[in-house]
Amino acid sequence: MLLERIEQSSDIRKLKEEDYPVLAQEIRQFLLEKISHTGGHLASNLGVVELTMALHLAFDLPKDKIIWDVGHQSYTHKLLSGRKDGFDDLRQFGGMSGFPKRKESPYDAFDTGHSSTSISAGLGIAQAREILGKNYAVISVIGDGALTGGMAYEALNNAAQMKKNFIIVLNDNEMSISKNVGGMSRYLGSVRTRESYADLKKGVDKALSSIPVVGKSLSYGLYLAKNGIKQFLVPGMLFEDMGITYLGPVDGHNVKEMVQVFKEARRVRHAVLVHVITKKGKGYGPAEKNPSRFHGVDPFDIATGKSLKEKAYPSYTDVFSKKICELGRENPKLVAITAAMPDGTGLTKFSKEFPERFFDVGIAEAHAVTSAAGMASAGLKPVVAVYSSFLQRGYDQVLHDVCIQELPVLFAIDRAGLVGSDGETHQGIFDISFLSLVPGMSIMAPKNFRELQSMLEFGVEFDGPLAIRYPRGEAYRGLSEFTAPVEYGKSEMLYEEEGIALFALGSMVSTGEHVREKLKSKGYSCTLVNARFVKPLDTEMVDRLCKNHRLIVTMEENVLRGGMGMCATRYIHEHYPDIRVIQIALPDAYVEHGNVSALREMLGIDSDSVIRRIFEEYLDKERQDS
Repeated sequence: MLLERIEQSSDIRKLKEEDYPVLAQEIRQFLLEKISHTGGHLASNLGVVELTMALHLAFDLPKDKIIWDVGHQSYTHKLLSGRKDGFDDLRQFGGMSGFPKRKESPYDAFDTGHSSTSISAGLGIAQAREILGKNYAVISVIGDGALTGGMAYEALNNAAQMKKNFIIVLNDNEMSISKNVGGMSRYLGSVRTRESYADLKKGVDKALSSIPVVGKSLSYGLYLAKNGIKQFLVPGMLFEDMGITYLGPVDGHNVKEMVQVFKEARRVRHAVLVHVITKKGKGYGPAEKNPSRFHGVDPFDIATGKSLKEKAYPSYTDVFSKKICELGRENPKLVAITAAMPDGTGLTKFSKEFPERFFDVGIAEAHAVTSAAGMASAGLKPVVAVYSSFLQRGYDQVLHDVCIQELPVLFAIDRAGLVGSDGETHQGIFDISFLSLVPGMSIMAPKNFRELQSMLEFGVEFDGPLAIRYPRGEAYRGLSEFTAPVEYGKSEMLYEEEGIALFALGSMVSTGEHVREKLKSKGYSCTLVNARFVKPLDTEMVDRLCKNHRLIVTMEENVLRGGMGMCATRYIHEHYPDIRVIQIALPDAYVEHGNVSALREMLGIDSDSVIRRIFEEYLDKERQDS
């Protein structure tokens, strides 16, 4: 097999041109076999096999720097840079990341995970290269979807000022940028990269401008004529008008053609964009037909494309999806907004039932939040459905545009807490902390699927900014016998005893239930409270607990700093200094990829770890004192 000969990036250059299609097929087969067992991002990686091969052929890695936007499409890059063995534990705890990681390999120039960042990062690296007097190429690879993000356009605007080479590769797999108009566009692209052409343009312009009286007019007229012709012949005038040379479109599955264009791009003495056309899921029928479904997959059967993971109960996303449609039927002012994630956030059904009240703004979370604020100010009830880690990208807008004006925007925050295999950039472990800082923001979290439904009903009627956070995965169905109505700022007493009180939030309520059962089996009485609200904190319930409990254990799936536990502990210490408090939360750190159960155990928020801390920090000491 050709793939077995690849131990480092330079090894691909030892192959013959006629071997390229064979290697591409081997890579696709390898990815299918590995991802079908581990899960991961499939369609995007199958689509960039030849593109990645061409980059490794045209550039000298790791001296030259490739920055992958988002980075979930970097699997072939990892294969070609000597990490084939790492695919056996891809995205597993302690194994290889599914995204570029500088600490993992010198071939990974920049850590990525969120969208629309690669041009900014690449531009920064290119500017550092010039200041430090070094000589290497910088290539930012960005997808057409990522170009819906405003940050990408900010970077393009800045990149136009570059006086040295900087290469942007636009991986276009569905965007309607002008199609290939044949050999003329490729010819013009090749001509424009030649130094003689650049020198000729300068010479003609200088000569015309020097003619008395009419010189400048002639020069300007030639400029207008040239650009008028290019409007017809060159598909990338958007980029050309910004001052960025455009090359393409190029067949993203023709390695030889891409290598030639990349070499041409390297000769350009400023920013240049290479437009590459690829097909998501290429080479695997099910992924070609349904690339969205195969964007991120669990282990699956290659023959059928069907998931091997059994789904016993609906996920929290499913519960949200069904309920928001129900609420939409009842309330004609209800609108739903997503940032390019209708499937992931559960809004696809809403979009089909209420197309005029559904808004997919693209990868533009900041715009999503402010447009929701505008809708709310004009009398609508907007629901912004967003992953916890992506809401970070709209934080200023939450504060500045929603909360200062006290607008009734409801944030449905999916993937709150540990999400597992996608790692540091996707763990939803900061939202409580950063939202709690904003005056006027209220924050809730449901204990199970029924409570999410009730909280959505409450949220749609609530007149102010409100966030409901819920985790990834199957919605908890336990504790369904507890159905106290949702009241603003009020928690829910589940089991009331004495001695030890567990004050748990959201996903940690089920953990608290298990902790209580295990403590009871050891002869200890234990109270369990469903906190429901992070902000405002139910201080009346805290007062009640402090009257007949010696230990209060706060439990949340968020980082410790700025979380519910710190808020509750501060209140308790101010009013009840004799009450002992243990805060169960995540460490103030970035959490790597891995199975959620393994991460919970490692981070000390599973039931056994909680019990261990209760004994070590409280019960064992009490026994010694007595």
